[in-house]
Amino acid sequence: MRRDSLFYQLFQRSPVLLFELLENPPEQAEQYRFDSVAVKEPKFEIDGVFLPPESDRAGVVYFCEVQFQKDERLYERLFGESLLYFYRNRERFADWQAVVIYPSRSLEQSQTYPYRSLLESPQVHRVYLDELGAIEQLPLNLGLLVLTTLKEQQAPVAARSLIARVAQEAPSEPERQGIIDLVVTIMAYRFSQMSRVEVEAMLGLTLQETRVYQEARAEGEEIGEQRGRQEAGRSLVLRQLMRRLGLVPDEVRSRIATLSIEQLENLAEALLDFSTLDDLLDWLAKS
Repeated sequence: MRRDSLFYQLFQRSPVLLFELLENPPEQAEQYRFDSVAVKEPKFEIDGVFLPPESDRAGVVYFCEVQFQKDERLYERLFGESLLYFYRNRERFADWQAVVIYPSRSLEQSQTYPYRSLLESPQVHRVYLDELGAIEQLPLNLGLLVLTTLKEQQAPVAARSLIARVAQEAPSEPERQGIIDLVVTIMAYRFSQMSRVEVEAMLGLTLQETRVYQEARAEGEEIGEQRGRQEAGRSLVLRQLMRRLGLVPDEVRSRIATLSIEQLENLAEALLDFSTLDDLLDWLAKS
């Protein structure tokens, strides 16, 4: 998994996260949605675009670039693609902004002179994650971004610190589980030689906190609910059969016990036409 896919997950889960990095976020920051768009003629793929909510008035579109490798043509590409997309969609947007996220200043493009006016303007924001401050002092979402930049010796301690804060700072269970899953995903990327279970053990997660457990529990609850419905349907059908046909032999009961929910529903309709036990046996033989 590449880092840009990690950031894609972060931004997709919480588009407002981008605006926590900016001094002057838009008024409708919480209503933005994150997307990937294509610009045709020529065709460009812009991975990070924050689209404003649709309303009567045009909003501001934000272009985002996460750059963890040196790219000496980054600004040529970013401004070329972004401005072309803005041009093609001029009626939809009142303005544009660009945000470039670096782990540190060392990955900046060397030759920036041709873009000095843009880079120094309030429309372009360069964010250096290692300058945001200590991870322990940052909001959880920003802490997740910084976690992607830490060295392997520092990352486990920082990840455990984030997880410890989740219970107090995340307002809901789905959000708490979402943050824990992202911490594990980031660490699994950083320690690719380890399995997810090993990463979870390294982070000190209990069984109940892991995604595997959550998924297994949800699946178990679904299976339990299905079995409950199946048992209730079976009992109802047997009561109806006894009222209509009298005593139902044990071997026939055993056969009915193997029917699926759909088959039980079909039998509940068909038994209205039964007059003898043979009618039931014929139906079972055909089902």
